[in-house]
Amino acid sequence: MTSRLLPTNVIFGLAPIVLVIALWQGLVSFGFAPVVLLPPPGFVFSRLLQQLVTWTFQQEIAATLIRLFAGFAIAVVLGVSIGIAAAASPAINAVVRPIVRVLAPLPKVALYPALLLLLGFGHGSKITLVAADALFPILLSTYYGASTVEQKLIWSAMAAGTPRYEILFKVVLPAAMPSILTGCRIGLVISCIVVFLAEMITSTDGLGHALVTAARTFQAVDMFVPLITISLLGLILNGLLGAVRSYLLRGFPEA
Repeated sequence: MTSRLLPTNVIFGLAPIVLVIALWQGLVSFGFAPVVLLPPPGFVFSRLLQQLVTWTFQQEIAATLIRLFAGFAIAVVLGVSIGIAAAASPAINAVVRPIVRVLAPLPKVALYPALLLLLGFGHGSKITLVAADALFPILLSTYYGASTVEQKLIWSAMAAGTPRYEILFKVVLPAAMPSILTGCRIGLVISCIVVFLAEMITSTDGLGHALVTAARTFQAVDMFVPLITISLLGLILNGLLGAVRSYLLRGFPEA
């Protein structure tokens, strides 16, 4: 059944992208937007293919991916650890809950000037900003998933003589995995957005820096190339995480 639905899902997934590109081409073809400001999609994708084989542009992509992966990995480790600990311990929950309530709604980009002063203009400030933004959806999803594990499963494991730390890894963590992975997918999307934004604000490399540099020199085609690149990277990474989710949840009914 899943294999039969796959082509349909692919078609429905590609349809909005095709419509956006068609609308983009229509705006240019019918003169609703000047070519110097909104170049045709064919020019942009052609330029993208040219850029992908250059060492300079590959370095820009590498810099962005390093910051994205490092910040996202930190967010996953901290979010899952704190979320499970808060769900397992009322004392930890009492400490974590008010902190989350205060910091979760705060736009983390507002902290970026302070991070620049503390960590400088290199990788550190950008990785920290990505981790701070991606942390809370992962933490909240983990806490929700761990808190809703059926108590009967825990009691059964305790009755069988399973040590408490093994219950955490053999019962609570697997049962909370669907919620954790959902939070990770949300955190990954946020990471892509935040790393690009941080590089636009202040950076000497990365895709966001490439966009700002092109905009300052009025190179419209080169300005759209980093946008398309980060979108494609986000699409690929989301697809890979979706594949990992399907593999890890292959025994779950919703998978």
